[in-house]
Amino acid sequence: MNSLRLSICMPTYNFGRFIGDALDSVLKQATDEVEIIVLDGASTDNTPEVVSSFQARFPRLYYQRLDRRGGIDRDMARSVELASGEYCWLFSSDDVMREGALRDVLKEITLGFDLYLCGLTLCTIDMQPIAQHRILRLPCDAEFELSNEKDRRRYFRLAETTTAFFSFMGSVIFKKSRWDAIPFDEAFDGTLYALAARIFAMIPGGLRLKYLSHSYLFNRGDNDSFMDKGPGHRYRLAINGYDRLAEAFFPRDSVEAAAIRRAVRNEFPSIDGLLKFKLANSRGNEDDIQLLDRLAAAIYSERPPIARTLFFLYTITPFQLVRAGWPLIRPIARLLDSPTPFGERVSKALRFWRRVFSN
Repeated sequence: MNSLRLSICMPTYNFGRFIGDALDSVLKQATDEVEIIVLDGASTDNTPEVVSSFQARFPRLYYQRLDRRGGIDRDMARSVELASGEYCWLFSSDDVMREGALRDVLKEITLGFDLYLCGLTLCTIDMQPIAQHRILRLPCDAEFELSNEKDRRRYFRLAETTTAFFSFMGSVIFKKSRWDAIPFDEAFDGTLYALAARIFAMIPGGLRLKYLSHSYLFNRGDNDSFMDKGPGHRYRLAINGYDRLAEAFFPRDSVEAAAIRRAVRNEFPSIDGLLKFKLANSRGNEDDIQLLDRLAAAIYSERPPIARTLFFLYTITPFQLVRAGWPLIRPIARLLDSPTPFGERVSKALRFWRRVFSN
């Protein structure tokens, strides 16, 4: 019988300044049932030295450095391939595990679910907590069988962000035997979403998922290595990636595909956010602004008519006028882009204008 119950799989690339915090948070909690796999995608910084200093403290910390960078999709798959545990927890090398999280996960996996999706806390880059990340519209733990149509559609309807659809590896804990039974999908290599594709491919064979609503880790923000080409490029990866996932695994007009598109929209900037971005980058990268506008047009095509109308007015309004009218446009944009029912929006509008005229 395998005495290793859990493998912490940590793919990394040039995170030498952060990986020490990640490893320290795990080692403080690790037991004989746990191993740590660090898969280094050919880092050029001090990652090897940092990891080596921790290996002296923990004999089941294994480190492998690749000769060349393979990309996050392949590095995740390779880190799991090296694992020996019954379960694997993919863990970002710049995040920090909450105290007691490992104990709780070891207890949870005795229940035998195929997949666990755990909550997390969003933080600044220096790990100051901001808020609990939204995943499902549920205040408590819940169980789902995703091969069951009714259960699956309930889960998809509850999804608030793409984390519910396995976009963030640090939130995913899975049974290694289920992972090994599904081959790496070459079609999703380089998309950032090969992990999600692999999990979606498990669904037809039965996929028992448990949602763990509490926070199990601190997620370091403002550290997205895929933002180096601008937010337009980053959002294009997300939109195109999840369009491909929805198309590959579900019918175009299905509840599941609609829920996936909605989750992507929830993470895309609001009109207020788009306006702020344009104002902040009025002398910046025009190509990135234009790309962001094209992606926004596609996203807003499925939003309520009032939001689509606002987006249309925003796109045809001269930029100088947007800048001059920003103090007035901002609260209106926030109001009309709200996901609340129309009646509540009207009520908010009345309260807004009452405050305006009373000042």
